Amino acid sequence: MMDKNMDHDKREHQGHEHMEHQHGIKNETGPIDDTGHKDIKQQENEPVHNQNLHDEYDSHQGDHDHHGMMVKDFKKRFFISFILMIPVLLLSPMIQMFMGVDWRFSGDTYLLLILSTILFIYGGKPFITGAIEELKKKSPAMMTLIALAISVAYIYSALTVFVLYGNDFFWELATLIVIMLLGHWIEMKSVTGASKALEDLAKLMPEEAHLISIEGATRDIPVKQLKTGDRVLVKPGEKISIDGIVYDGSSEVNESMITGESVPVEKATGDEVIGGSINGEGILKFKVSRTGEFTFLSQVIKLVREAQASKSDTQRLADIAAKCLFYIAVISGAATFIIWMLMGKDLGFAIERGVTVIVICCPHALGLATPLVTAVSTSIGAKRGLLIRNRAAFENARKLTAVVFDKTGTLTEGQFGITDINELTVSKDELLSIAYSVESNSEHPIAKGIVKEGEKLNLRLKEVTQYQNLTGQGLKAKVDGRNIRIVSPGYMRTSKVAFDEGHYANLAQEGKTVIFILEDSVLLGYIALSDIVRDTAKEAVQALKNMQVESIMLTGDNKRAAAYVGGILKINHIIAEVLPQEKASKIDELIKQGKIVAMTGDGVNDAPSLAKADLGIAIGAGTDIAIETADIILVKSNPLDVINIIKLSKATYRKMIQNLIWATGYNVVALPLAAGILYNQGIVISPAAGAVLMSLSTIIVSINARLLKID
Repeated sequence: MMDKNMDHDKREHQGHEHMEHQHGIKNETGPIDDTGHKDIKQQENEPVHNQNLHDEYDSHQGDHDHHGMMVKDFKKRFFISFILMIPVLLLSPMIQMFMGVDWRFSGDTYLLLILSTILFIYGGKPFITGAIEELKKKSPAMMTLIALAISVAYIYSALTVFVLYGNDFFWELATLIVIMLLGHWIEMKSVTGASKALEDLAKLMPEEAHLISIEGATRDIPVKQLKTGDRVLVKPGEKISIDGIVYDGSSEVNESMITGESVPVEKATGDEVIGGSINGEGILKFKVSRTGEFTFLSQVIKLVREAQASKSDTQRLADIAAKCLFYIAVISGAATFIIWMLMGKDLGFAIERGVTVIVICCPHALGLATPLVTAVSTSIGAKRGLLIRNRAAFENARKLTAVVFDKTGTLTEGQFGITDINELTVSKDELLSIAYSVESNSEHPIAKGIVKEGEKLNLRLKEVTQYQNLTGQGLKAKVDGRNIRIVSPGYMRTSKVAFDEGHYANLAQEGKTVIFILEDSVLLGYIALSDIVRDTAKEAVQALKNMQVESIMLTGDNKRAAAYVGGILKINHIIAEVLPQEKASKIDELIKQGKIVAMTGDGVNDAPSLAKADLGIAIGAGTDIAIETADIILVKSNPLDVINIIKLSKATYRKMIQNLIWATGYNVVALPLAAGILYNQGIVISPAAGAVLMSLSTIIVSINARLLKID
């Protein structure tokens, strides 16, 4: 929850205390200043700009649409370029010679030039514009290498039509563009688009609010018109429009969309409410405390944006290989030209050798080496419930040294379950049967935990009449004619009903919520519930340990409750009592310690830390903002899938290395021969031989990618 740093006395009110059961956990999170600390100072009735959330979304909407448009663009360019490539190949003298045919006719070279020019401009545009961007960043990579190869091939081939005597490379230009477009289309299609984080945050906020006038009347106004100090009414079941402080009414508020915590939080006079959370069955009136960029969700947006901006710009493996090949191409091509000129060869020969070297440095197979592995690994991941959004972060998952887990909803199920049943004057089944019968009338998370256990044990539902909520205490009803009360520790003390305080204290220290079942004033027994630890969590922690990866728990819960769960899972490194805005800074601290960190979470409050981590992993059952901010999504909400991420990342990396070796390996032989190192011995690589070698490496790369698998 927002702030679970509570002392023992406060924890006792986590029992049945609301309209059905209340949990007296105060939300003490205030506005966040630039240092990440709370600032409970209210602004002075300034105009409000609460449209910020929607404005931020609108300004970034293009990012989300851009990916889909690029996929369609590459698809269109590939098919049109493929169609253009066919006549280019058929008109190419080298291809005709290779096929043993002669389809030459007057003016065929000019037609070949025209078709190749269209192909170069249309099909090559993404690579040329991409190369410009890479060069602006002084970081040449794949786009620069491709742009260099196709530009040199085109310019040289065009010169052979008008000026130079030599073999053209139009066929090479055409096939290179088509294969590279295919590779980029395959890879982009297999990867999810840009984050919709801001869109999902904007959706959390309602458009209108019920403003209470000085006379007490209410009228609906746009949320963006609210200002600090305005009084607002929230009806049962409505979303809270903006951050504020309650001055009248009481209700339970569902903050799960904000915090990831499943337990509703009791709100009464003096408590803070957060815009975007959902009101329960009561009516609340509150004064607006924060607006515009100072609201909780606006601060989350700011933290997410800052975290994403500060995240290291990890280079893909293919880009690293392309960067090396780019420098090799430039240096080798220039050196080949200069050496042949110094040796007295004519200009045309020297240029042809230099161009051949540059073109060979950009092998066709390189365009498919990583995209095919990407497509296969993405497919394998999807079948196992792993949705990969950020390829660079995923590829580096193999290097992880620490995995940080949010507790609630990640290591635990985010739902209450019974952990202890202590019967006193009735049998265990009778005690649970009474509680099950009464709680079956409630939709409260605690009630659901008891009902789930009752159904699991096939207990008989008793007749329940005169069901009644006891505000701030619990509830009462007649069960088979018996006067039953299900109440909190606070009620027990107020009513001076004796119970084992020592045992209760031990249960409370373990983070458990305790309810007491009374018949009249006689204590029949008590039941303890807590958020149930996932069955797979312990196995996941042990598996990570075997892989030499440290498991860390990061939670807003108090230290005793966190230590209890940590003890069950055997997690030694626990960071507890962390406010939402502090989570990202904790991740930053771990990264500064030299750790390569993955963060696994499910709530809005986890979004900044998911963005900050080297690898952000969202539980599929979590909030949309967490999911959209993460690099990988676990559809099955299974912590064990973190192990599969690491295994798949390692297997993918190995396969990419193999493919890059196959894609570039022939260069070891082809480059020296293309440069003419054995020219005096009568050995020089012909375009036909080069085409065969490149085709062979492309086929091998394609087959090898299909062999990717994980244990």
